[in-house]
Order: sequence, then structure tokens, then C-alpha cells
Amino acid sequence: MTLSKELLAAYDQQLRTDAETPSAVAVERLGPLRLVTFAGGRGFVTYQDLAGAGAQTIAQWVVEALAFYRSDPAIVRVEWKTRGHDHAPGLHEALLENGFERDETESIMIGPASALTVDVPLPPGISLRRVTEERDIRAMSAMQDEVFGNPVSDGNADAILRRVALDDGMELWVAEHAGTVVSAGRLEPVADTEFAGIWGGATRAEWRGRGIYRAVTAARARSALMLGKTLIHSDSTDYSRPILERYGLLRVSTTTPYCWRR
Repeated sequence: MTLSKELLAAYDQQLRTDAETPSAVAVERLGPLRLVTFAGGRGFVTYQDLAGAGAQTIAQWVVEALAFYRSDPAIVRVEWKTRGHDHAPGLHEALLENGFERDETESIMIGPASALTVDVPLPPGISLRRVTEERDIRAMSAMQDEVFGNPVSDGNADAILRRVALDDGMELWVAEHAGTVVSAGRLEPVADTEFAGIWGGATRAEWRGRGIYRAVTAARARSALMLGKTLIHSDSTDYSRPILERYGLLRVSTTTPYCWRR
């Protein structure tokens, strides 16, 4: 077995369980599917595999899963998380037929945390720190909304603050210049696994290409190692993937979210 296949096997076995959704409000089962409800009216469908099901069975699961969320008026959007290496005949077509829209495909990146902990010289005036206070978290969330092309949302910040209140190990890291957040990202150690995830990486356009995102990533990797996590995983855009590849993470598969909105 190649290293890439070993890492993918660890991903499937360790992360595609309840470990994937530590902040879930509720989880229901539908065959192999996990129908997750998060605070803020969000549904999330995931699974370890589809148990060898054929297209007809998968199509029926899509209908039943969506009916489950439709029955709860508090749910306003649902994400169905697919992986490129799954055997899932007919899933793409069934999702589209039921009103889901395909979002951007990202790379599943995995590698040793130690590979990311290099020293990165920062531009003058840039500082790194972990944030825990509400004011800082709202500033971080607003920057991420802007970078991702979304309206600045109190709801997104509120969701992060609810996660912080759970005290489930999530860490928030930012880079600042003159008191303004210019880059940020989350670290999410996964209990009872070798993994920590790095998520939400965002850097303002005018500060890109200067090592800042790389430094935020290194800070998160150092913290992961201190927590006993030896592997890093991330769903990466085409922007962040080359950075992670340069430091030893491997693209083991892809993931594509499909989103339904009420």
C-alpha cells in the first residue's frame, strides 16, 4: 500500500464517524448515512461509505434525507458532502434532481504535522496570535466572509462563538497588521484520532504571496503537535493546495459539497 492509500485509509476509518461533526446538535441514521443537524438551521449529510448500494437505493436515500430536513422548518440549508473515491453510482444525478447545487470541488490533503512547522519570516508589522475573545472572533469572521465573497454575517460569527463555548478543542489563529486581521484559520483537533484539521484559511488579497498564510498554518501545526496530533488534514482550494503540497501534504482524494437551500 502506498503512503497516499495509507493516509486515505486512516481518513476513512478515523474521521468519517462522529469525529467529523463534534458540534452536532443531533444525528439521525438513514442506512449508512448520518443526517446531522447543526445550530443555525444547518443540515449536513455524511457517511463512511455507501455500503455498496446501487443507483436506485442511493436515489431513494437522497429523497428520504431531504424529506427529513424539509420536515423541520428550522432547517434552511443542507450540505451533502461527497468524496471522489467513494463508489456512489447515480449520486450526482440524484442530488441535482432533488434541488441540490454542486459547489466547488476541493482537494483532501493529509500529511505529517511536523512537515508544516517551519519558521516563516513575516512582513514588517505582521503578528500572529490565537484569539479567544468575542470582539476578536467577530473581526476574524468578518474578514473570512469578505475574502470568501460572502456578505459579512453575524450568523457566521455567532456559530463560531457557539463552537468556542463548547470548549471542544477548536483553536482560532489570526495574523494582524496595525490591529486589522489580514489572515486567519481554525485548528480542530479530532478526539481519539491521530488527526487535527486546519480549516477556514483566508488571507486578504493585498497580503497574499508574502508567507502570511504559511505562517498561520505553521502556528496551527505546532499547536497540533503539542496536543499529540501527528497528522494534519484539510479540504483545500486551488489557492492553498500548492502551499500544503510544498510542505509534504498529499492530495489523497477530492471532496465536493452539494447544497440545498429552502
